[in-house]
Amino acid sequence: MNKELQKSSLIALRDYLGLKEEETLLIITDEIEREIGYSLYETGKKLCKEAVFVEMKSREMNGQEPPQQIAELMKMFDVVVCPTAKSLTHTNARREAVKVGARVATMPGIKKSTMVRCLSADAKKVVELTNSVKQALENAKVIRVISKNGTDVEMNIEGRKILPSTGVLRNKGESGNLPSGEVYLAPVEGSTNGIIVFDGSMAGIGILKNPIKVVVKDGYAEKISGKSEAKKFQKMLDKVGRDARAIAEFGIGTNYKAKIIGQILEDEKVLGTIHIAFGNNVSMGGNINVPIHLDGLVKKPTVLIDDVVIMESGVLLI
Repeated sequence: MNKELQKSSLIALRDYLGLKEEETLLIITDEIEREIGYSLYETGKKLCKEAVFVEMKSREMNGQEPPQQIAELMKMFDVVVCPTAKSLTHTNARREAVKVGARVATMPGIKKSTMVRCLSADAKKVVELTNSVKQALENAKVIRVISKNGTDVEMNIEGRKILPSTGVLRNKGESGNLPSGEVYLAPVEGSTNGIIVFDGSMAGIGILKNPIKVVVKDGYAEKISGKSEAKKFQKMLDKVGRDARAIAEFGIGTNYKAKIIGQILEDEKVLGTIHIAFGNNVSMGGNINVPIHLDGLVKKPTVLIDDVVIMESGVLLI
C-alpha cells in the first residue's frame, strides 16, 4: 500500500478525527474511491475496537442519498468516514447519523494528492485562519463579491449562522469535510442578486477552461451563459428542478496548502478564493432541500462585509 497514503490516513483518523481505542469506525466508499477507502480502513482497524469497510455503487450527483441500508449503518458507529466520488455531505443519511452522535467526515472526490498535500498543512494554522474569517463575518448583514472577470453579486446574511470548517472533528455529533479549511454559511433565501462569473472550477465539471456566467435574481440563477461548461452546469440543475437553481451557500477558503485541481473538495478550500453553491442548504441552516449541491469557484475576488473590504483581489486583509 502507498506509504504516503497510509501516513495521510493515520493523520486523518488519529489527529483530525481523534479515533480512540474503544470506538467503532465505518468507512463508506465506492468503486472510484476504493483505494483511499481501503487505506483508511486498514489504518483505522489498528486504532479502534472495530472497523467496517462498505463499498456502494457510486452516486450520480452530489447530495444524492446512499442506499437505505448504508444510511442505517451510519447511525451505528462512533466515527463514519466517506471517501466517495459524489458528496454525501448534504444528505439526510449524514444528518441523521450526526443527530445520534456519530462523527462524520465526508471526502467527496478525494484524490491521493489532496490527501497527502492538504493533510500536511499545519492544523493549528488552518484553525487560526478559519476562526479569524469566522469572526469577521459574525453579526454581518450584507456580503458583496466583485472580481475582475465580471462578478458583482450581493447577498443578505443577517441572522445566519457562520460555520467554520477546519477538518478537526473530535466531538460527538461533529461533521464536515476532510481535509478542510473554509468558512461558510447559507445566505438568506431570495436575497441574492447580481452576476457571478465562475472562473476556477465547478463541482461535477472540474477546472473551468471557459467561465460560467450566472445572472442571479432574488436568490435564483435565472440565466446561465458560456460555452460547453455552462451547458453542462445548466443540464445538471435542470435534472432536479427550480430549487436546484437557488443560491445555497457562500464560502471562503482557508487552507494555505490547497490547490485548484478540478475537485471541489480541495478547490473550495483554496486560500484566496470564494465559492458559491446552488441547491441544498439544509445542513447549514437553510430551508432548500433538494438532492443536489453544486459549488463553483471564483478566483482572486474582492469581498466586502457591510462595505468593509476583508479580501482584495484574493488577498485576505484580516
